Amino acid sequence: MEIDSWPDGLCDGTGRSLARLRNRASSFFESLSVAELVCGTRRRTRIADWLKVADGYRTQAASAREEGSLQAAAEAWLCSLTALEVVRSLSCAGDLDSVDLAEKVRISLTGFQDDAGPAIERVTIDCFGQGTLTGFFLPTAPRQPSPPVLVCVSDEEITLGSMMSRLLPASRFQSVSLLLVDAGVPSARHAFKPEHMLQCWLDYLEARPDVGQQRIAIYGEGAGAIHASRVALSDRRIAAAVCDGGLLSPVMRRASLSWMTRSGQAADHGTAAAPPLQLRRIPCPLLMAVGSRSMIWEQDALELQAGYRQAGAACFVVVPNRIPHPLGEVENFVAVDDFILEWLCSNPGAVRQIEPVTYL
Repeated sequence: MEIDSWPDGLCDGTGRSLARLRNRASSFFESLSVAELVCGTRRRTRIADWLKVADGYRTQAASAREEGSLQAAAEAWLCSLTALEVVRSLSCAGDLDSVDLAEKVRISLTGFQDDAGPAIERVTIDCFGQGTLTGFFLPTAPRQPSPPVLVCVSDEEITLGSMMSRLLPASRFQSVSLLLVDAGVPSARHAFKPEHMLQCWLDYLEARPDVGQQRIAIYGEGAGAIHASRVALSDRRIAAAVCDGGLLSPVMRRASLSWMTRSGQAADHGTAAAPPLQLRRIPCPLLMAVGSRSMIWEQDALELQAGYRQAGAACFVVVPNRIPHPLGEVENFVAVDDFILEWLCSNPGAVRQIEPVTYL
């Protein structure tokens, strides 16, 4: 990585600097070797390189602000966030002991919000009179009449800040608004199920004049994918969904049953294998992203897709390039996020013709 030539010079605010950086990040993941990840010294060298890139863009943002170039400053903040997400993807336990990554992300998000004007709206709504919910609305730029909106559902593991720092830069290249919400807000957790809280957010979107009412999509990661699936299954206001398709809960039960059977803890009822998946079909177009963020296995996703397609339903699977990691896997998040947002922008209202299974 030619670190000495980074970051790019101040841009004119058209997104070229961010586009170049995201292309470089994607190419970096594609060329990353298992040896670089397994070797702690080499991995930490790559992490240090990307931290320098993030710091360089943060410095560039401050310079652009002093010169009055707020568009350039806002773009530099987005570049910094992208570099920090590369760091997050590469890191293992102990790699960032001397780095407060969360604080660096917070600084870049705050800087973007300050320099980009009303680009991030903090929204508080009432939840059936039993508590308040807080989320963040990011309108598309440039604004267009009735744009699609993507409801992004986080959980305790994948935080709002993490989703925002990754999806906000990606969304700059698509005409889509984002609503980022937490499905497990403590003030309302005990009164309502997460899917009921998400329905409150759909009510909020329906009242906004700058949202296409027939173009609301939902996207869940981790446990958030379970909540997104339940809402997409029950609420016809959802026009497209990126979630687990209802897979995760029965797959976990099936895995538990298989484990108990193998370990001899299950009663001897003659159960030699777990039962096949039996799921209700989500009525809107569905995309399942296989990988660590979704916790869906490729075999299960393809099995569910086969049932959908046999019924004539729109169901797609995307499988990212995954690189073995000492503590799991590293995914090319740039390629995955770009694919998901492009698919979602085309689906609320019109299904784009893509391959049933896409390997990135």
